[in-house]
Amino acid sequence: MITIDQESRQRSRLPTSLDNMGKRYKTTNSIYTFTSPSLWTIEKNLWFLLRNSVQKEFESKYKMRPDYLSYDEYGTVILSFLLMYVNGVFSIEDFDLTTVVIPSHSAIVDICQHKFPSKKVDELDSITW
Repeated sequence: MITIDQESRQRSRLPTSLDNMGKRYKTTNSIYTFTSPSLWTIEKNLWFLLRNSVQKEFESKYKMRPDYLSYDEYGTVILSFLLMYVNGVFSIEDFDLTTVVIPSHSAIVDICQHKFPSKKVDELDSITW
């Protein structure tokens, strides 16, 4: 049985962890840019992601819950929209498939490390929500 402490230590070492990726996106005034891949990055690398994917039977517990699937596959929910996009699903209500395409973790890490657009926002003073 794994403890919460052990699980958090394992998850902190994932390349998709915000702590690991954060330095790339931190501005000089300590504000972070959004670390999730843009649609253009995913679209530009779609064939690479599909080539480095496996196809699995879709489980009913993931119906309309790509965030659950993302968490179970990658240990984070931020890749849920990536799973939707590579499966040709553009509405969460349509996330009910017979089979699901799951890009490999290493392929996602590759586009994260080398192909994310880096944004220059050093002039950013604050964020208005």
